[in-house]
Amino acid sequence: MNHKLFKRYPALVDLQIKAKTRIPHFAWEYLDSGTGSEECPARNRRAFSRVTLIPRFMQGEFEPDLETRLFDVDYAAPFGMAPVGLTGLMWPGAEKMLARAAAKKRIPFTLSTVATEAPEAVGPLCEGMGWFQLYPPRRRDLRQNLLKRAQDSGFTTLLVTADVPAGSRRERQVRAGVSVPPKITWRTLYHCTIRPRWTLATLLYGQPRFRGLEKYLDARDMQNMARYIGRELGGSLDWAYLEEIRDEWKGPIVVKGLLDVSQARQAAEMGMDGIVVSNHGGRQFDGGPAALDVLPRIRAEVGHRIKILFDSGVRSGLDIARALALGADFVLLGSPFMFGVTVLGQPGGEHVADILSEDLKNNMTQLGCREPGELESRLETPRL
Repeated sequence: MNHKLFKRYPALVDLQIKAKTRIPHFAWEYLDSGTGSEECPARNRRAFSRVTLIPRFMQGEFEPDLETRLFDVDYAAPFGMAPVGLTGLMWPGAEKMLARAAAKKRIPFTLSTVATEAPEAVGPLCEGMGWFQLYPPRRRDLRQNLLKRAQDSGFTTLLVTADVPAGSRRERQVRAGVSVPPKITWRTLYHCTIRPRWTLATLLYGQPRFRGLEKYLDARDMQNMARYIGRELGGSLDWAYLEEIRDEWKGPIVVKGLLDVSQARQAAEMGMDGIVVSNHGGRQFDGGPAALDVLPRIRAEVGHRIKILFDSGVRSGLDIARALALGADFVLLGSPFMFGVTVLGQPGGEHVADILSEDLKNNMTQLGCREPGELESRLETPRL
């Protein structure tokens, strides 16, 4: 733990507040917005506040052990970095910074299909901690090539995103002028001018590009690239498609974005290695349930036949403890790690990991839990 950074930014909310002042308005809106009236993100946060845990004192002196084994890999903590698309819009080079942080802290970093760095540039930096997220391509040859590139670059685990059958409306982003390619208007120029550090960093690093997809299309024309992504990625996933991926990816496969109990059971029955219980942070469908409310029902249905990962609305070590207590084996966070690199650059991802680890350890000590597996026994009431 960097104690100087801890004094300035002791919690993720401190980084969140600062991040908003570091990047242009359109970049912040891309990172922070949901869709519709944004009831679902608020529902996610309320769900956490309803989960209470009962401490068991008089446990003697101990230090909680966060070490977690998942898919035959030992991680230093039961959480990792979720995929975030268009990451370079928030801060140039963010994926490389987070990959290095993941390697140093021994937690997974997940690279998105629509990241602003290519798998070949990021995979080696992860030092075995890299996962790859797939927006399912419609063309088999494109899918096979993407998967081969990811595996050749050292990514070990594949997250297949199920919960983006189509792009969502994200009205806040529309109002903020978020577009691919970026439209240069007096408003966007003004927002860049009042964020000089971001603007200088972007000028030096170069405009955000979908570097992982550039080999398939002339990337110098971002408008063509945006159309290509809309035409080629997403909307094609079904169970038969997953079966094909099972034959093409030689490693763990996790289906990301399931909320339906019967679909979780089907994923387990067809031999998927894991699922992510998630509502995409409320960025896709505003009328869905809080992901945390669904988590215990899915755990009760599938038992321990399949690993259950969780994301959506996690903002503290206590939130991680709550998700683990309700049945998650592992927890993913996206935006908080972006807050970190936006504010602090390379040390930012490490500082976020430190905040979460120390907060989780402290709460486990308060609860009398030596390891994450004991958290379930501290639930105040069963939540089935």
